[in-house]
Amino acid sequence: MAGHSGSDAKLTSLQEQGTFYARAKAVTDTWFRTNEWFDPRDLVQVKYEMLRRVRLEDQSVTQAATAFGFSRLSFYQARAAFEERGLAGLVPRKRGPRGPHKLTEEVRTFLEQARLEDSALRASEMARRVAQRFGIEVHPRTIERALARREKKRKRADRTAAAGGQPSVGKPGGPVRRTSARRPGRRRGAR
Repeated sequence: MAGHSGSDAKLTSLQEQGTFYARAKAVTDTWFRTNEWFDPRDLVQVKYEMLRRVRLEDQSVTQAATAFGFSRLSFYQARAAFEERGLAGLVPRKRGPRGPHKLTEEVRTFLEQARLEDSALRASEMARRVAQRFGIEVHPRTIERALARREKKRKRADRTAAAGGQPSVGKPGGPVRRTSARRPGRRRGAR
């Protein structure tokens, strides 16, 4: 790799943002090996250049995918993501569940209704009822957290509606008013 130190600010940033290409050593493209502008550790740059080489320089998909350390399938996935969402499509999506997989809207509504009918109903009893009705096991603490989130959202919506549709300055969920001209995290006199 041309001039890219193993431990620098860009490396840290790439890792924090989830755009560090762990297979950087698999990139054999000449430009990435000889020119500092091209960084094989930058996953978004690597994917973009791979797509560009096929589109504008008439490289075959197999040649480009191999030179940039990807499979042909990965090339086609990157191309589809780029065509659908532009450059943002080349940024890896966060892994893991994208939402509640057990506490669906239907289950949360059921829990809320049960709580309205009996405010003294314990989470362990609600978990038993969910298992009985929906056939899924949910930990009581998960139910408590879900109900607390729902209540918090309801209260925020009520406050916003009471303020005429605009969150009040200084209130939870509203805009923050700075009391000084300093930026956060900066000491006085620091430049």
